[in-house]
Amino acid sequence: MSKTYEYIEVSIESSIGIVKLNRPKVLNAINRPMVTEIVTVLEEFDRNDEVKAIVLAGNGRAFAAGADIDEMAEATAIELEMLNQFTEWDRLAWVKKPIIGAVQGFALGGGFELALCCDILFAAQDAEFGFPEISLGVMPGAGGTQRLTKLMGKSKAMEWLLTGDRMTAKEALHYGVINRVIPKELLMEETMTFAQKIAKQPPLSLRLIKESVHKAVDYSVYEGMQYERKNFYLLFASNDQKEGMRAFKEKRKPKFEGE
Repeated sequence: MSKTYEYIEVSIESSIGIVKLNRPKVLNAINRPMVTEIVTVLEEFDRNDEVKAIVLAGNGRAFAAGADIDEMAEATAIELEMLNQFTEWDRLAWVKKPIIGAVQGFALGGGFELALCCDILFAAQDAEFGFPEISLGVMPGAGGTQRLTKLMGKSKAMEWLLTGDRMTAKEALHYGVINRVIPKELLMEETMTFAQKIAKQPPLSLRLIKESVHKAVDYSVYEGMQYERKNFYLLFASNDQKEGMRAFKEKRKPKFEGE
């Protein structure tokens, strides 16, 4: 991509859109302009037919060590309400393509919340996750209390949120917060290999499976099954469904076009 961004690095490799947080001197602390850039690029990737899957990572020693405290320290409640800064975070949920996160070093506070917005999450062995907001007299505000609770359950989420303690990559894996723990030197390589595997799948199936899984988090089992069933039927209107089943019968690899 030709456009230059101030707080992130953006590229496309082998049908994978890559976004890297790029404030390494401050451990990729997240400020509002960075969030704007991240959301803007993810939405562009979502519209780009060349991109089949997205990888979100960080440059330097950390994924993101938290929000930029200097940006918020003197803010008032009214200023934050009028700013409505979490509206852009909400847009992350509307990205239809799979997002695979690659976390090394710290993913704390807003950095942890950003990681939890990913659909699949890989972490280096040195990764640490946590919500230290309570030690600052505040709390997560971009979905941390909600997403962590849905992943871990009420009691365990409460423990981590109320203490502000950090969890290791091994602990995060144990509690179902991440998918894999990977040696640090292999993190991006294995993340990209996985992303390329996903990118070979039919785009419409990827999109509707992601939608259905997200509905499962909030819906009852019955409501979720009704949503799943409609998406199942909808895929039978696609050329990819015809191609996939023909290829199976003809014992050949399918050629999916996203149509």
